[in-house]
Amino acid sequence: MPDNNSSVPIRSDVDIVSARQKGRELAAECGFEIGDQTVIAAAISEIARNILMYAKRGEIRFRGLADGDRQGMVVVAEDQGPGIRDVSLALQDGFSTSGGLGLGLPGAKRLMDEFEVVSEVGRGTTITMKKWIRRGHA
Repeated sequence: MPDNNSSVPIRSDVDIVSARQKGRELAAECGFEIGDQTVIAAAISEIARNILMYAKRGEIRFRGLADGDRQGMVVVAEDQGPGIRDVSLALQDGFSTSGGLGLGLPGAKRLMDEFEVVSEVGRGTTITMKKWIRRGHA
């Protein structure tokens, strides 16, 4: 299990690409197969895009994860943006305050095994996502 704590500040479109790439690299180091590496990278990309769109800046941190005989990866995205007024509504497909498709948060939630949003209006949002290596794999 890699003891690799990485973080990427999110301030521009280039940072979305960097976060996605670092997340994919760590997923590979943790033993995820290529398909799951792609899924993790896609979830990171969606969340990073939301940080840029709504909060303008934030940070994404990732690290390997072990829980008993399970191994995986955790991704934490944090910003000090405007916060999400209604988290349960924001997690519904099609809900958007920006005129987009409203697939970012619910899409990322579907891609990962565990997904938690903690948000306070006026103070920011923290999203914690976990993906576990499926049994029978590395």
